[in-house]
Amino acid sequence: MKSTLLSSLVLSTALSTPVLAETLTRVVTVPLGGEITGMFLEKGDLFFNVQHPADDMGNEFAKATIGVVSNADFKAKASDVPEGDDKKVVKTSLGKYQVLVQEGDFDKIGKITNAEGEILSSNDPDFNAFVATGEDAGYLFTNWEDRPGGMSRVKLSRAADGTWSADANDAMMLDFSSVHGTWVNCFGTLSPWNTPLSSEELYFDETADWNNPNFEEIGDVAGLEQYLGQYPNPYRYGFIVEIADPAGQATPVKRFAMGRFSHENSVVMPDRKTVYLSDDGTNVVFFKFVADEAGDLSAGTLYAAKMTQKTAPGTAAAESGFDVEWIELAHGTEADIAAWIADYDGITQADYAEGKSSYISDEDVAAWAKGEAKDDRAAFLESRKAAKAKGATAEFRKMEGVNINFDAAADGSVPYMYMAMSEVAKGMADDKGDVQVAENKCGVVYEMKLDAAYNVATMIPAVAGGAYDKNAETNACDVNAISNPDNIVVLPSGQVLIGEDTGHHENNAMWLYTPDRSAM
Repeated sequence: MKSTLLSSLVLSTALSTPVLAETLTRVVTVPLGGEITGMFLEKGDLFFNVQHPADDMGNEFAKATIGVVSNADFKAKASDVPEGDDKKVVKTSLGKYQVLVQEGDFDKIGKITNAEGEILSSNDPDFNAFVATGEDAGYLFTNWEDRPGGMSRVKLSRAADGTWSADANDAMMLDFSSVHGTWVNCFGTLSPWNTPLSSEELYFDETADWNNPNFEEIGDVAGLEQYLGQYPNPYRYGFIVEIADPAGQATPVKRFAMGRFSHENSVVMPDRKTVYLSDDGTNVVFFKFVADEAGDLSAGTLYAAKMTQKTAPGTAAAESGFDVEWIELAHGTEADIAAWIADYDGITQADYAEGKSSYISDEDVAAWAKGEAKDDRAAFLESRKAAKAKGATAEFRKMEGVNINFDAAADGSVPYMYMAMSEVAKGMADDKGDVQVAENKCGVVYEMKLDAAYNVATMIPAVAGGAYDKNAETNACDVNAISNPDNIVVLPSGQVLIGEDTGHHENNAMWLYTPDRSAM
């Protein structure tokens, strides 16, 4: 494919921000079984990972891989759909992909341990963030998306020719024991003050089952119990984890005031106070946090989005935008929330009773929404339920990466934020609630314009997946369009890189989306 004009994405005139004559260009494909994660732009170098590739390919890419394309050429020609042995390697038109680190390297990368030794070895590298310590050196932080989760830090240096080198003597897995471990460290961003913001993707919709010994996913909780040596408190997981002093002690801090849910990632605006947060799963919520003080995420106010669809029910997802209203949930501080969390320490499976909850119940959330609770713990510890109870939209499906280009948003040259919705289905595509669009199983990337105060009031589809063939053995989604978008990176030019996490393309791809704003 050279360059595809997606005429289906010329949006209805009912939408407030039409995007015309967009181009979508495939620029990367990764090996069979591999997902594209960890997309991070450092100056002109693009880091990205191959997560959980097929382990039977018989080549170097049979291991989870962290790598980089130096001096990425975003004006290069497109990458073709791979054939034959090209399906087993990274193919990119952006430049040469250099393998930096792989699972198991230095006998530590991806390995999750406690005081007694190794618990598991992960092949799921996710978010990358490079923290510079000099002109051509720094630390690469990488999430390892497991239960319990992990994060590696590797010292890197860059030669004049663009070649990067990893220092085996300065590589480590971070110690998360001070925050009781982490759960499924997913995507993330680097804050404007250069601290990695890791996301705990808490796929555990009903807290009442956390200590239910008969719950089908109780084995995931058992992994945390093994890590801790005691039964875990559910309210210690599902937060944004900031890595303070990243080039020094690299100390994890869970940012409780930003809410507890299935965080995919968070992105801080140029005011250093406003943060947008995506929530992964089914019937999930779009959140916003506004810190009390710039550069300090320890206290602030949590909001949830209420959507109003701009088009008639059942309209194609590629043509259906939304107005966005922000509902205030509560103001919180880490100290107050930490005290509420501690109230649930020590609860075990022995405390479970059928039909009852050992934790915050639905009745407790309803009482809070009515103003009848003694405190705001429901807003920060059951944030998704609290948002729904206050009237926010809890219908999104597989909400993935949300991102801006920080410098271009700050100077106003690219005042846009983008969000990947991996799949438009279920609560988004039924005949109930605020969102009632036609199903698109291949997903949609949405665009949100930032105003001068970094607020968003609209969400408009920018790129949509193509036709879906449920009977196809491979490539059930059109290979010339996105399938299940996940990671998002916005370039200084306003172009958008979109990474896939899909089973509907035989080889996951990265796409370069170029909006045409000439008619605006």
